[in-house]
Amino acid sequence: MATQSLDDYALSRVPQDARKHWFGIAVQRFGQVSALSQFLLGATIGYSMTFGEAVLAFLFGSIILEVIMCIVGIIGQREGLSTSLLARWTGFGEVGSSLVGLAIGISLIGWFGIQSGISAESLEALMPGVLPVWVWSLLFGFAVTAIVAVGFVGMQWLANITVPLFLILVGWSITSELSRHSLADLISSPAPGPTMSIWAGTGIVAGGLIVGAIITSDMTRYNRSGADVVKQTVVGVSLGEFVIGLAGVLLAHAAQSASIVAIVTSSIGLAGLVIVITGTLKINDWNLYSSTLGLVNFASTAFGKNLHRVTTTIVLGVVGSILAAAGILGQFTGFLTLLSVVFPPIAGIMVAEYFLVKKWRPELDASRESGNLPDAAPRWVPAALIVWAISAVVGHLVTWGIPSLWSLLLSIVLYTVAGRLGLVTGVGTSRTTATAVTTA
Repeated sequence: MATQSLDDYALSRVPQDARKHWFGIAVQRFGQVSALSQFLLGATIGYSMTFGEAVLAFLFGSIILEVIMCIVGIIGQREGLSTSLLARWTGFGEVGSSLVGLAIGISLIGWFGIQSGISAESLEALMPGVLPVWVWSLLFGFAVTAIVAVGFVGMQWLANITVPLFLILVGWSITSELSRHSLADLISSPAPGPTMSIWAGTGIVAGGLIVGAIITSDMTRYNRSGADVVKQTVVGVSLGEFVIGLAGVLLAHAAQSASIVAIVTSSIGLAGLVIVITGTLKINDWNLYSSTLGLVNFASTAFGKNLHRVTTTIVLGVVGSILAAAGILGQFTGFLTLLSVVFPPIAGIMVAEYFLVKKWRPELDASRESGNLPDAAPRWVPAALIVWAISAVVGHLVTWGIPSLWSLLLSIVLYTVAGRLGLVTGVGTSRTTATAVTTA
């Protein structure tokens, strides 16, 4: 038995004898996509698009996501490394990889605020006039913060209750609402709300799962081959995007609303609202938990300062709750658009470094045969951080085409050019703390 398996090979390569069948990983990928946020994304797009336009937005957005997941995922599969470890030798260095983790953590606090806002609207609908939505937002956020502060045990107990309830919600809502409408009419009906372009919708679809695409190595390091990475990505993402996303589109057309609360109320009433609340509880505890871990790791790596997990959880929980009270749910589209241009350059840099520039590829190749990690990693790689910033800003400013695609391609080009000009160099060196996979 591999002793490193006790901590899921957090600081080492996943050995070949610990790799899994692709279908089981595809199921996990589907579970990642088929969440309440995907339901909300589908409703948001459906409110501003016809069904046919929404299909194209989901198709193009899914293609972008799957290309990123497959390429980054194949790197993770080859090396058997988690995203945080892999990033050290694919352009970012030790501190740069912690910055990537920090960016992911910040995005998760945004998701925390959005999910808290959904539950606050649900609570206000359950008990109208008792408290304003912003107060419910704070109370709900504080409740989740208390659960996460307790730790993993409380989160597991919550998951055992809420995950089945969410699946019931999706099936019940779809069956109940759509049974009262003609499917042909919903498919042919115009957008219920202000219209959105297919390209804008594509960016929103890509932004909805782009963080998951960047950290795809955390899953694919358990794949047995590159072909398995492609199969599990196409199956898991396509099913999740189209089944859950397009269900949200149809429900938005049926209810003439982009609000999850309004959709659920019109289909299954107050029972559905209770399930929405418990479902967002489950999603939100992991948003806060993962964000906390990202910030703790960043502070330790960048500044050598060890933050207390519980204290950090409380601070971030308060911040997320304030975002919810301030109305971040109303900025959902803008939030996803921002994610869609900030995160693709991370994948672009990793791909360009691994396949084109190959500054640190020899160290990975040399250590792979023995199952070890390279003995050292660069601490900083300034060129990568500059390319990341430029690509994200350009992607944000571009108003035509698909911004997420432009930011991705630009990062690959800029990093490759920097590599050819000899500008990709590390500053400082960090010794690797765990170098081998020990097998009993």
